[in-house]
Amino acid sequence: MLNKILQNKLTFFVFIILVFLLAGVRAFESQLFYDPFLAYFKKDYLKLPLPEFNSLLLFLGLLFRFFLNTVLSLGILYNFFRDREMIQFTSVLYLFFFVILMVTFFCFLFLYGDKNNLMLFYIRRFLIQPIFVILFIPAFYYQKHHLSKF
Repeated sequence: MLNKILQNKLTFFVFIILVFLLAGVRAFESQLFYDPFLAYFKKDYLKLPLPEFNSLLLFLGLLFRFFLNTVLSLGILYNFFRDREMIQFTSVLYLFFFVILMVTFFCFLFLYGDKNNLMLFYIRRFLIQPIFVILFIPAFYYQKHHLSKF
């Protein structure tokens, strides 16, 4: 009983640390990543032209940020479920989503320019925010606890 209580405290502590690290990525985003769209989307971006940007640096900045968010999100998922197969599957999903979102983001960026800023905003949001972990936790919880009965 005591071991279970201590294990739950450790799990909760690790969860809190990982969430604070995710918040740190967000808090220091302007120092850590090259992203001229940070300031752009804080303004009235629907009426402004796109900012000047370096495509390679933008790609690398988004890649690095997505990688950090993914590693921390996978840590949160592993902390909750302790299932390596699920983490491997989730890693493949993250890679798949990254490729799809990155291709879509740059297609919209180069093909439509500033004509479809709202779509750029939302695609970029999925790339830079840890939204997938918010979707995966209840989905995997449901799968693990409700579908395992069958």
